[in-house]
Amino acid sequence: MTHGETTSRGDRLQAAEHALDAIDPAVRAVHLGGKLAVRATRPVQTSEDLALVYTPGVAEVCAAIHAHEALAYDLTIKRNSVAVISDGSAVLGLGDIGPTAAMPVMEGKALLFSELAGIDAYPLCLDERDPDRLVDIIASLCAGFGGINLEDISAPRCFEIEGKLRQRLDIPVFHDDQHGTAVVVLAALHNALKIVGKELAGLRVVVQGIGAAGVAISNLLMAAGVRDLIGVDRDGIVTPRRATARDPILRRLAKQSNPRAVRGGVEEALAGADVFIGVSAPNTITAAHLELMARDAIVFAMANPVPEIDPALARRRAAVVATGRSNEPNQINNLLCFPGLFRGLLDARARTVGDRVKLAAAEAIAEAVPVGELTAERVVPSPLDPAVVPAVAAAVAKASRVAD
Repeated sequence: MTHGETTSRGDRLQAAEHALDAIDPAVRAVHLGGKLAVRATRPVQTSEDLALVYTPGVAEVCAAIHAHEALAYDLTIKRNSVAVISDGSAVLGLGDIGPTAAMPVMEGKALLFSELAGIDAYPLCLDERDPDRLVDIIASLCAGFGGINLEDISAPRCFEIEGKLRQRLDIPVFHDDQHGTAVVVLAALHNALKIVGKELAGLRVVVQGIGAAGVAISNLLMAAGVRDLIGVDRDGIVTPRRATARDPILRRLAKQSNPRAVRGGVEEALAGADVFIGVSAPNTITAAHLELMARDAIVFAMANPVPEIDPALARRRAAVVATGRSNEPNQINNLLCFPGLFRGLLDARARTVGDRVKLAAAEAIAEAVPVGELTAERVVPSPLDPAVVPAVAAAVAKASRVAD
């Protein structure tokens, strides 16, 4: 190593120390050393203990699992373990920051799994961008997990990765940015409709932002019974014949939606619409746009940290408004979904997570708001409401046993 290289390394370490000092002290304190640790569930204090937990006792357990693989759910951590996996390519609010910088987010997710649902979750950030190689890596390390939570993987790669993993693995694979968001949106919509007195089947819905979350929201709403849904992106209404709709996921959605064959942009899509769902970009909707909508409109403006329209402005026109922000009423927060969903999947030893399971989770979240407490400013429960996880888990477990 040259003197210049030594100096350069010292400079980098000094810069890192300055960056550490610049972090808010309260934030820094809860992240120092990481937010997770592995703890033993069995004491090892005597030679007898050692013989039971390790050699020679462990050989008997290994042989039993080798003969009957299903025993892994009874005799290993598999029964209560979830892998939280990301490549750091689409971290909310930060973008493509890579796997190392994404670790605090995945640790945080794993911490919430543990604290809210008693699940042992492991953050795995992988330095790989090729979808096929990423699938191979994930598939090869899943022997000890009962479920896979994909997180912060960029579109359209996320669709391919999730689809291929579902084909290869016999445990549930769930991309939370897609399906967790969709489940909570549907839950909020169920309760918003009780406020305005409308039904799913009669709605006109516009989804703006046809990325990972937008596609999943659209598909789940149609599975729930919405018949008239229009997708809109930066190029306008998504139609099968549109030149820019070349992605197969986008083309499939285009063929399944927009039954009135509306063309144009967001203005044409919103004419007479009952529901606007935004998972797109800040300040892309105006008060004039909302004036085009039907009476008692529902607006879910979920771009973060700045919504598609200022919530206070939206409330002047819409009957129910929700955002992704914690400082506004009706936060569409995935935390309402994933802990209870995976608790139920693990309890049922589920192999898949399909629409039946997601619909059941959405209904359970919606029902967690008592009818007497349901208002335009409370269509979803608090993410920290202790009643949510058990309710979602029970509904998901029941639906999973039927599905499997």
